[in-house]
Amino acid sequence: MKNHALRLWPLLTATHRYDKSISTFNRGQGELIEAPILAYLIETPQGRILYDVGCDHAKIHTPALRDRYYNPASFAMGAPDMREEQRIPHHLARLGLTPADVDLIFIGHLHFDHAGGLKELKRCGCGAEVHLQRDEWDAACSGLDGAVFEDDLLDDSGCALQFRLHQGEYTVAPGVTAVATPGHTAGHMSLLIELPQGQPVLLAGDAADLQENIDHEIAPGTLWQGREAQAVDSIRKLKALARETGARLWPNHDMAFFRSLPAFPNAVI
Repeated sequence: MKNHALRLWPLLTATHRYDKSISTFNRGQGELIEAPILAYLIETPQGRILYDVGCDHAKIHTPALRDRYYNPASFAMGAPDMREEQRIPHHLARLGLTPADVDLIFIGHLHFDHAGGLKELKRCGCGAEVHLQRDEWDAACSGLDGAVFEDDLLDDSGCALQFRLHQGEYTVAPGVTAVATPGHTAGHMSLLIELPQGQPVLLAGDAADLQENIDHEIAPGTLWQGREAQAVDSIRKLKALARETGARLWPNHDMAFFRSLPAFPNAVI
């Protein structure tokens, strides 16, 4: 069996305009940036993996729900801009796929812009197992992380979504390795992807929103229980792993970096 993934597609699921200090700890106050909200589709010899699933479209476009979840008076970041064509089922359709063709969902962390799309994918016929770290689940259940929307973790009948909980690093599929990078959240995970050509790709997830986080080893602006040192250690871990494997380390919410990638539906191979 091949020991590498086959192709990788970055999927732009929304954009979000917010104060830069949300991405860079104690830096950038008063500077507005536009950030891409990304998911990634990975094709492997064992099937297709989605790393993260973007926002819940209904919470952005239904007035009552938008006011409940994104009211600037109670949620400083405000609502992302999520267009119809940015919904994951539309991206899949452009590749001739449906949500039922996704074999595994890997959630790097449970914030609204990374896990909110789970309900829609389930509604559209996705029966994939959803992988998550146990520490991430425990922290979400504590109710102490304001960027986790409890409703995102429920199905349409109000029952809790089912996750396959892991503890620590593991091989997700041939050529796809889960990398523990806590700090931004309690159980945040990055993903190392070996491809058939060229360098591997190391998806930082929200361990590093911007290239600046990587270059200057700056923690994300939002941290689980103030764990700045842990977040910086995770950035250093990713940089060391990138040197060791020759991987390209991708920041997760950097618009300039995203625009340097092949335009969808072109894949990285």
